[in-house]
Amino acid sequence: MKTGCTIQEMGQEIIRQSQAKVDYLVNTSRIVMEEEDDRPKLHLRGDDGADLLGALDIQQTAHRQMGAYLGIPQKYYDRMLTEDVGLLAYNVNRWFQREPEQRMIRTIDGRARAFLSNRYHRIDNLDIARVTLPIIAEIPDARYESCQLTDDFLYIKVVSPRLIAEVTPGDIVQGGVLISNSETGLGAVNVQPLVYRLVCRNGMVVNDARARRRHVGRAEITEDDFQIYSQETLAADDKAFILKLQDTVRAAVTEARFAQTVNKMRESKEVKLDTSALPAVVKLASSRFGITEDESKGVFQHLIEDADYTLFGLANAVTRHSQDVESYDRATKLEEIGYSVMTMSPMLFHAINQQVTGMAA
Repeated sequence: MKTGCTIQEMGQEIIRQSQAKVDYLVNTSRIVMEEEDDRPKLHLRGDDGADLLGALDIQQTAHRQMGAYLGIPQKYYDRMLTEDVGLLAYNVNRWFQREPEQRMIRTIDGRARAFLSNRYHRIDNLDIARVTLPIIAEIPDARYESCQLTDDFLYIKVVSPRLIAEVTPGDIVQGGVLISNSETGLGAVNVQPLVYRLVCRNGMVVNDARARRRHVGRAEITEDDFQIYSQETLAADDKAFILKLQDTVRAAVTEARFAQTVNKMRESKEVKLDTSALPAVVKLASSRFGITEDESKGVFQHLIEDADYTLFGLANAVTRHSQDVESYDRATKLEEIGYSVMTMSPMLFHAINQQVTGMAA
C-alpha cells in the first residue's frame, strides 16, 4: 500500500483547506480567460470590467471540465494549452459569451480547482471526516494504514488487526475499510472494504461492496451573475445518507464481510496461469482492466519475482506495482483493479486463455 500522510497531518490540512476554499456561482458571461506569463488565468469580472477577485491559476481538473463543457476535444484543448495559450483563451471566451449559463467554480489558494454544474451537491472532506472518524474510533485497535489528500481526492485507509486470516499458510491478510471523496467532481463519496497483505504490505480495495453518494442535487439559482456560494455542512436531507455512511463503515469491517473476501482470495489461488505464455497473459489481462503498457511491465516483473503463477499471484502483482507509481490516485485505482483481476469471471479468464493460445499458435 502506497505511503501517504498521517491522520493527524490530514486532519490539519482538511481544516486549513476548509478555511481557504471559496465557491462561486458565476454566469459564464462574467468569466474571462487571459494569457499571463505564458499561462492561462481566469478572471471573474463585473459590469464595469473590473476584477471581482484576483486572477486565478487553473488546476488541470478545471481545464478538463471546461474543455468538456465547451465541447472542445481534449487533445486539441491540451495542444492549445501547451502551444498557443492565446488561441485557447480566445476559444474559451468566445463560447462562454455565446452560450452564457450559471456554473459553479470551486477555488482554493488562488486556484480554480473545479468547473462544475450548478446542480453539484457539495459533500466536503470536512463533512466526511466529521461523520466517519468517530465510527472508526469505535473499531478496536483500528490502525490508519495510509491517508492522503490529493488535488482531487480524499483517502482514508484503515486496517483492523482483529480481522485476520491466512490465505495460505504464512500468507496473512487483515481486513479494513477505504473511505474516499472528491470535492472536484471526479467521484462520489465511497466506502469500500479493503484487505491488507502483511507479507508485502499490499492493499486491495474490494469494489463489489460499497456505499456511495453522488454529488448531484437541485440546481442552485441566483438572480445575480456572481455570488459567493456559502460554506455549509451536510444539509438535513443528507441525514439518511449520513446514517448509511456510518453503517457501511461498520459493515466493512465485520467478520462476515472479511470472510467473504478471504474465500475469494483462496479460490483465486486455485486458478493457474498458463506459464508457457506469461507475458501474453499479463498483457491481455492488463488490456482488459485498463492497466497501461508501462504499468503492465511492472506487473509482469513483480509476478516473476513472486513466482506465484495463479490468479491470486497476478492480482497481487498488480497491487504490488501500485506502490511503484508516483500518483496516489493511480495507486489506489490499481489496488481496486487488483481485486477486479482476482475476481474476474471464469468466462473472462477462459477468453483470455483462448486469446493466449491463439497468439501462441
